[in-house]
Amino acid sequence: MGGFKIDTEAVRLLADLIHETGLGEIEYEEGDRRIRVAMPQVSASPMVAAPVAAATAAPSAPSSDEKPNGAVSSPMVGTVYLQSGPGEPPFIKVGDRINPGDTVVIIEAMKVMNQIPAPHGGVVRSIEVANAQAVEYGEVLMVIE
Repeated sequence: MGGFKIDTEAVRLLADLIHETGLGEIEYEEGDRRIRVAMPQVSASPMVAAPVAAATAAPSAPSSDEKPNGAVSSPMVGTVYLQSGPGEPPFIKVGDRINPGDTVVIIEAMKVMNQIPAPHGGVVRSIEVANAQAVEYGEVLMVIE
């Protein structure tokens, strides 16, 4: 790859912008250099963590298809990380009180690190995934009540 240098900071900024806006892709051009960043399309819904609607039935043990109240689901397929890097403290622990928008995990998808924000505030009741675990779209990551 001779003299071609990738502007990793620009790629990160564009990826953050995609994540914040929910766009599927973004392209930036300056002179003869062009950077295009696209997010994988795994569903028709935006790739942003969204709260799961509360069940309307009387409380009971959830079946295998039901998600518990306060469940935070994976907005994409990828590898989940519970901390920002090796040796770093976890973003959250069971019992932590968090605010909407706090980063709760990172999901790596197609070599892009996506910070996943808490869709709502509350107390972390459980963490349903392990660090560096592969996750599917819609899989429960944690429960925040």
